[in-house]
Amino acid sequence: MSLTTAFNTAQSSLLTTATQISTSARNVAGAGDPSASRKITVTTTTADGASRVVNITRASDTLLYERTLNATSASAGQQAILLGLGQLKLTVGDTTETTSPAAKLGVLDNALNTYANAPDNSTLATAVVTAAKDAAIGLNAATATVQQLRGTADSKIADAVSQVNDLLAQFQAQNTAVVLGSENGTDVTDALDKRDAILSQIAEKMGVTTVTRAHNDMVVYTDSGATLFETTARAVSFRSTPVFDAATTGNSVFVDGVSVSGPSAAMPVQSGEIAGLARVRDSLTVTYQNQLDEMARGLVTTFAESDQTGGSAPTLPGLFTSGSGTVPGTLTPGLAGTIAVNAAFDSTVGGRPALLRDGGANGAAYVANTTSAAAYGVRLHATVTALEAARTFDPAGQLSSGTDLATFAAGSVSWLEAQRQSASAASDSAGAVLSQASNALSAITGINLDQEYAAQLELERSYQASSKLIGVIGQLYDSLFAAIR
Repeated sequence: MSLTTAFNTAQSSLLTTATQISTSARNVAGAGDPSASRKITVTTTTADGASRVVNITRASDTLLYERTLNATSASAGQQAILLGLGQLKLTVGDTTETTSPAAKLGVLDNALNTYANAPDNSTLATAVVTAAKDAAIGLNAATATVQQLRGTADSKIADAVSQVNDLLAQFQAQNTAVVLGSENGTDVTDALDKRDAILSQIAEKMGVTTVTRAHNDMVVYTDSGATLFETTARAVSFRSTPVFDAATTGNSVFVDGVSVSGPSAAMPVQSGEIAGLARVRDSLTVTYQNQLDEMARGLVTTFAESDQTGGSAPTLPGLFTSGSGTVPGTLTPGLAGTIAVNAAFDSTVGGRPALLRDGGANGAAYVANTTSAAAYGVRLHATVTALEAARTFDPAGQLSSGTDLATFAAGSVSWLEAQRQSASAASDSAGAVLSQASNALSAITGINLDQEYAAQLELERSYQASSKLIGVIGQLYDSLFAAIR
C-alpha cells in the first residue's frame, strides 16, 4: 500500500469516526426527549479500503409506531368517556344516597303509603308534598348536571379542534422539511422525530391512519377515511353551542368539509378525544336525560287529576306540573328539568296538601272526596297503586319497559354504573395496550445512555488510532522528503 493510499484511508476513517462520535453525542443530548429516536450513522467501505459515511438514519419500527398511534387514540377516547360518566356518577349518586332520583322517589313512595293509611293526618300530607318537592328538585338538578356536562363536552370538542388545526400547521412545516431534505439527501432524522411527535398529539384528539409516499412525504387520514393532511393541512372546523338543553343537538366536527362527529356524521371518527367527547355529548347523556324525563312523566301521570263527574273534561296535572299545563302521553325532552310541585298543594305558598286526598286542584269537576270526609283514603290508595304499577316507558331510555317507576329509576342508576364500569374496563385495557406498545417502541427506537457511552469509548479509540496512523504517515513523508533533499 502506498503512503498516499494509506493517508487517504486513515483520513477517511478519521472523518467517519468523527461523524459517528457527533451522532452519538446527538443521541446523548436527546436522551431526555421522549420523542427523540436513536440516530445511526450508516457507513460503507470502498474498494481501496476507505471508510465512508453513506447517510444518517434513525432506529424505527413502522408497524409498532402505527400500533402506538392507534393505542394513543383509543386510550384518549376512553378516558374522555370515563371522565364524563364519572361526573354524572359523582353528582347523581345511587339508590342508597338521598341525592339520587331513585332514592327521592323511594322517599315519596313511603310518604304516600304512610299518608294513605292515615288520611286524616295533615302532617303526613305535608310530608308527601315535601317529598314531592325533593323529587322534583332532584330531577331538576340531575337535568342541569346532564346539560352542563353536554355543554362542557361541546366546549372541549371546540378546544380539541383548535389544537388539531394548530398541530396540522406544525405538521405541515415538518413534513415540508422532511420532503425537501430527502430530495436533497440531507439529514432529516430530527425533522422526522418532530413530525412523529406532532402526529402522536393529533392521534390523541382523533384516530388517524397514514400513508408514506416518495421522499418520506406523509399523507394523514382520520380513522374513518377523511383527509387531514395531503401536501397541505386540511381545515378542521366546528361551531360550538353556547347553551344546551334537552332539545339541543350538538354540531358536527368537519374535516375538509366532511362531517366526522355528531349524530349526522358522514364519516364518524372511531377513536380519540373528540370521538369520546362526542359520545358523551350526543349519546350517553342524551340517553340518561331520556331516563330522567320518563321518570318525570311517570310522576306527572301518576298524580294527575281526572274528571270525577263522568264528563269529558281533560286529565290535568295534579301534584306535579309539567310546565305546559298538560299531562304528557309520550317522552317529553327536558320534562325532568321543568317538573315542579303544583302550588295548589304547597302550604308554604297558601296551598292545601289535603288535595292529595280530596282532589280538586283543577276545579270542582275533579273533586273525588265530595263529602270532605277526613278519613277518605280511596284516592290516596289509588295513587299508591298507580305509583307502584307497571307502565310502558319509551325505548329511547334503553331500559326495560313494563316495570314500575321505582324499578325504572333504580334501573337508571344501574345503567349508569354499568356504563361507567364498561368505560373503566375499556380505558384500563386501552391504557395497558398503549403502555406495552410505547415500551416496545422505546426499546427499539429509544436511546440507551450506557450503550452510547460504551460506543463513544470505542469510537474514541478508533479516532486515536486513525490520528496516530496519520502522524506516522506524516513522519514517513518527512523522512522521504529529507532523503530526496
